[in-house]
Amino acid sequence: MEGRECAAEASGSPPRTTENRESSREACDLKQESIIGGNEVKSTAVVKYSAAPPPAAYARLQEKTDLKLPPANWLRGISQLGQMGATCLGTSKKSKPFSSFGMAYDFIDCIGNDVDVVSDSENIKKLLKIPYSKSHVSMGVHRVGRTLLLDELDIQELFVTSSQTGDWNWLKELYQRLVDPKWQRKKKSKEQFYQKAILSKFLYYSINGDCGAEPVPTPIAQPADTQPQENPVAVEESSWPAPLRTPASVPEDGNPQEQGLKNDFVRNILWTFEDIHMLVGSNMPIFGGGKYPAVSLRLRDSNKPINILTGIDYWLDNLMCNVPELVMCFHVNGIVQRYEMIKTEDIPNLDNSSFSTKVVKDIAQNILSFLKANCTKEGHTYWLFKASGSDIVKLYDLTTLCEETAEDKYQNPFTMPVAVLLYKVASNMMMKKVQNRKHYGIIRTLLLNCIKLLDKERHPQFVQIIASANYMISELFQLDEPPKPDENGSNLNENSDSYSEDEDLPEDSDENGSFSNGSDPSDDSKAVAVIKSVGELSVPEKYKSIHQIRPSCTFPVCHDTEERCRVVLNYVLEGLKAVDGSIKKESDLPAADPSIPIPLKYADESECAGQKTLKKQIALFLDKVGPAHKTVKLPSQSGMIPDTWQYQMKLNLIFKASRAYFVLSDAATTLQKYGRALRYIKLALQSLDAYCCLINNLSPEVLFFLSQCLTLNGDIQLMLAQNASNRAAYQEEYNYQTREDQEILHSLYRESSCQAFSWATELYMDLEYQLSVSCKCYEAANELLRSCDQNVHVIEQQTQVLKRLGNSRNEVGVFYMNQAAAVQTEGSASKGITMVEQELWKKSFSYFEKGIQDFETIEDETNAALLLCNTGRLMRLCAQAHATTGSDLKRGEFSPEEAMYYNKAVDYYLKAMRSLTRWEKHPAVWDSVKWELSTTYFTMATLEQDYAPLSRKAQEQIEREVADSMMKSLKYCDIHTESARQPLCQYRAATIHHRLASMYHNSLRNQVGDDHFRKQHRSLADLHYNKAVKLFQLLKDAPCELLRVQLERVAFSEFQMANQSSNASKLKTLSGALDIIINSEYSFQLIQSELSCAQALLESCQARHDMSENDSSSLNEEEIINLVNMFEARLSFLLFQLIKLLTSKRKSSGVSDDRIILKNYKHAYSTLLRATADKDTPLIQRVEVILSLLKQLSSRSSVDETGSV
Repeated sequence: MEGRECAAEASGSPPRTTENRESSREACDLKQESIIGGNEVKSTAVVKYSAAPPPAAYARLQEKTDLKLPPANWLRGISQLGQMGATCLGTSKKSKPFSSFGMAYDFIDCIGNDVDVVSDSENIKKLLKIPYSKSHVSMGVHRVGRTLLLDELDIQELFVTSSQTGDWNWLKELYQRLVDPKWQRKKKSKEQFYQKAILSKFLYYSINGDCGAEPVPTPIAQPADTQPQENPVAVEESSWPAPLRTPASVPEDGNPQEQGLKNDFVRNILWTFEDIHMLVGSNMPIFGGGKYPAVSLRLRDSNKPINILTGIDYWLDNLMCNVPELVMCFHVNGIVQRYEMIKTEDIPNLDNSSFSTKVVKDIAQNILSFLKANCTKEGHTYWLFKASGSDIVKLYDLTTLCEETAEDKYQNPFTMPVAVLLYKVASNMMMKKVQNRKHYGIIRTLLLNCIKLLDKERHPQFVQIIASANYMISELFQLDEPPKPDENGSNLNENSDSYSEDEDLPEDSDENGSFSNGSDPSDDSKAVAVIKSVGELSVPEKYKSIHQIRPSCTFPVCHDTEERCRVVLNYVLEGLKAVDGSIKKESDLPAADPSIPIPLKYADESECAGQKTLKKQIALFLDKVGPAHKTVKLPSQSGMIPDTWQYQMKLNLIFKASRAYFVLSDAATTLQKYGRALRYIKLALQSLDAYCCLINNLSPEVLFFLSQCLTLNGDIQLMLAQNASNRAAYQEEYNYQTREDQEILHSLYRESSCQAFSWATELYMDLEYQLSVSCKCYEAANELLRSCDQNVHVIEQQTQVLKRLGNSRNEVGVFYMNQAAAVQTEGSASKGITMVEQELWKKSFSYFEKGIQDFETIEDETNAALLLCNTGRLMRLCAQAHATTGSDLKRGEFSPEEAMYYNKAVDYYLKAMRSLTRWEKHPAVWDSVKWELSTTYFTMATLEQDYAPLSRKAQEQIEREVADSMMKSLKYCDIHTESARQPLCQYRAATIHHRLASMYHNSLRNQVGDDHFRKQHRSLADLHYNKAVKLFQLLKDAPCELLRVQLERVAFSEFQMANQSSNASKLKTLSGALDIIINSEYSFQLIQSELSCAQALLESCQARHDMSENDSSSLNEEEIINLVNMFEARLSFLLFQLIKLLTSKRKSSGVSDDRIILKNYKHAYSTLLRATADKDTPLIQRVEVILSLLKQLSSRSSVDETGSV
């Protein structure tokens, strides 16, 4: 026996730890499926955890063995019986009040979604026996998601505790009023203790295998009236905690055994009974032997036949534990008689205990449906109660009843465990790598109910859970994208599960109920739901319609970004309050006073510290957030210690707040509410400032986000600079504050002064400083990105930042260039270039140059070309400033400095074209660069032609340079492509040809000597005149220019005639000149149309006595008069010379062929003389006369061309 005792002790089960449980889960996931009663019931069991060794063969006791005598190994730890020894099957041991919570903590993945019920197997059995049993039922029910947690609610023990502590008196009074007015505690009978003891000895005998009885060192204390609680099996001990007896801290990965919520079952089983999934705890000993791998042992009195309750009890135990056979030992007064082996599927058909398995299935489904339909509130404690001998089952909401009686809800001992479980289930769902957003509604509901149950003022030990729950809720909201509806229009965040609350199962108690048979209550108003008769539970699908009821557990739909971010900030604020309240320090800052706003000042020009101060602030900031600092773990300004939960949680909350403010700022920027956007980005950067003060080395994620914030801040400052006219409205938006923002700021001020980014977030009144701040923000963002790991996202962000930086530098460069132009305009009358102008040029050029480098770094050729264009424009501005003026303030010769800057401008434009490489890359930019280049060449040629530097260059050299520049300008002037700029290009091309023709014409007049050059210039002049005419004829708004070219062509013909000696040559030349005059008809038609419109406008203004609109009609009248005078004079001269030559020709030759022509010329000449004789003739009439003459000459000329001439 000594050897057997030692062996029994050595084979005891190891101590339970979380590690043991975790490591044994996979090994214990054994699955078997049983189909009982001809496919009537399906049962599947998976052992999730087992502390017992593999089943050992049981010892068959010899007949006549006396079970009243204890075996030598009695009450020793034996692994086959589990840690609780014989205090298991059939002993009516009271379950611990939080047994379901212990299992839920161990298998948190199953809670909330996969499992319908979590409970002790004894409670499951008791529920399924309700229609057959007269025993009382008293169970506590809690919902977590779609899972119901069932625990025995021992009213008797609870009332004994309340008499000592004063708690739960309200429930005791309610019970006495509704159930049993004369309640008193019932004592256990001697027979009950006897039956427990004999069963325990039988099991130890079966393990020991010794048929003899030996005394044990310690005598067994027999049950007596004076010692009812000293049973050696200790089966009556209860462990109800005091209302606030909860551990001081519940870390997220904490061991539930350290919290007093242990999972003390020998095995945990995931049992599927039909469509019901249950996680049950069982302590039933399982033995091996025979042809079956496992059997269960039962002890029965031969004088007491097996009833239906016992049969259901045995059958359910075997189903839950996948035990195929039952071995029953019969005894008479403790003396073993015989053994009988029964298969599990035969148990429902035993004599005197037969029952329908289908009915049991219907009972299970109905009870589950009833509980799920009525236990709808997470965090509430429900009480399922049936009095002994009664057929009515009632469900009470104890939490609601407690509130109605003005009792402290924390007197409910389930409050704290439920809150912790809700938090753990939600946390577990949050931590899953692949989390369907449809579950967000469930997670939010779990966390909100958790927070509702906890009070940070009364229970500071739960502040960590409160803070973490608020943070997790804030994490559920997607800040960067709105909720998207599915195809049916419902929100994707809606819970797809049929239930969002816990299900509960009642616990079983001993068959000999300790409650009296109270009368049926007449007042059911306090009950949430009532089953009027237990017989209803046997009716198939009696409560199926109730089972389909779906409580609302949808994720809230935010209609816009601001609403969503505000919800997030509200949860962040609650989390910050919880964290700050848990930090004890004498120098704590006072709480936020909503009546005292936190100043958000704006800076005017006098407050701007200048570029040097700005650069210094940025250098200090970059040094602060740089990644190369050593980690120094010192308490924060508020007293937080690094690596504590407060420290990490506040970091998370602050970072979440900064993200919410960032999204708010981005949304406000999209709405062009730039004052509001700057306020939000300031709050975001203040949050990040506090974050930086709490941590030495910023993670790449934080650095990346910080660069995003600075980039957005740069965008806002740039937009504020571009929209300076609305500054008053932006200032009002900037100064507005909400109470929520003030309280968050007060929490941030506990950790930092929040001034590290003040250089970037103030609303400045100075435009130059705003532009500079924008550039500095982009520069700081770029520096931060350089210190990050160069992954795809960082490279993309860096590209965007450099693009923005280049654009901002372009804006600043343009600003300084415009300033220089304004200074130049104001000082145009003074001589020389001022130092202010030169300084502005240098600043502008510096920003343009850096911007070009930024765009070239990211290979953005288009924007680089645009900045090169702006640099070329700056060079042209410098050239204009270097124009010389004489003592009379008249324009001097074209200076070398002008030429130098114009050539530099040309170089930059050519670089821009090389950057674009081809037209297809960006047609609009390409055309713009070509136009600017053409303009530069044209301006340079025009200035050199009009203000020729004859003091230092020969006329021939100047003409060559002018011609070269004009031809280059013409090269980049696209006159063929249809575009909005095509008329401008045509006008410029026509002007270029006109100027070249005039230059060659003038050169021809002044040139002496070389006939080759004279002939060449004559040919070029004629060529360019013809091209100029063709281009001007394409335009409808340049009649004066066209007429002037025609007149110059006539003068050119007259010049040629002057050098001719023969009358025939002269006549031919004059006839050509007259053709030019006749072809000027189109110009006069346009002039006539313009004058008619001007006259009609004048008459209209006179009729309305309003002459203000007539100003534009007389703009070109003087020029038209001069051109008309010149035209009349040239026409008169040509006609006179033609008449003279034709008359001379007729006299000398005597031929009369030119008689008709001569007559026509004389008629036209006399008409013209009469028309020009009257000096007061209106201009429009003179034009009409000219048109009449031109038509007359044109028609007769046509006749002449077809006649003999």
